[in-house]
Amino acid sequence: MKVHIIGGGNLGTSVAIGISKFSKNNQVTITRRNTASIAYLEKSGITVSSDNTHNIEEADVIILTIKPYQVDVVLADILPKITNKTIASAVSGLSIEALQAKIGDQNHAIRIMPNIAAQFGESATCISFTENNKVHAEDVIGLFEDLGTAPVIDEKLMDAATVLAASGTAFALRYIRASMQAGIEIGFDWKTALAISAQTVKGAAEMLMEEQVHPEQLIDRVTTPKGCTIAGLNEMEMHGFSSSLIRGIKTSLKQIQG
Repeated sequence: MKVHIIGGGNLGTSVAIGISKFSKNNQVTITRRNTASIAYLEKSGITVSSDNTHNIEEADVIILTIKPYQVDVVLADILPKITNKTIASAVSGLSIEALQAKIGDQNHAIRIMPNIAAQFGESATCISFTENNKVHAEDVIGLFEDLGTAPVIDEKLMDAATVLAASGTAFALRYIRASMQAGIEIGFDWKTALAISAQTVKGAAEMLMEEQVHPEQLIDRVTTPKGCTIAGLNEMEMHGFSSSLIRGIKTSLKQIQG
């Protein structure tokens, strides 16, 4: 496919790199007003342009990774150049209905929420679409399955998906940072502590993805009566480990929903 990404910020760049690395037989174009910061992408075979309409007539999928306030300006720029295009929007708060109204019936609105781990083929990209756009959504689903997982969800959960998958990246990194800091306190240098902490989280996630079980079932394998693991878990819970994470996620959702 020919994929046209409008918005060369952190997310758009991560998706572009991910497609170039992990999705075969695709050509990627990415646009940004000032291309200096993403010019290096050309070394990976990605076309970089400051013109949102560059090669857009040839695109099979157009991905919007822009800010909400940029949507109308961008669409005014590209709509005269396109027809019968699939437009996958990662714009926070922009519903499928609202996007479809803006792009007209001749184009097809899909809503997506990837995260920056797409660059490493490890994004959790939630996707929503209306029934009449199901066929057009299949290409988008296939594309993002190459970049990690691509669950199809009800659109009413898309704001929640933004928090759990996109903001969740920061939450997971904050845990790793705390674990690293603790590792330094108990004797490791910071690089070794970080390597151990990051790999441990990666390993735990791999076990969950592979076995498809509740986390507590795996936790039970690590804990023993009167052991150090259960002692540490209980101390964390006494200081609000789980409850503070849950409150943080719910607070982020409230922020999105205004």
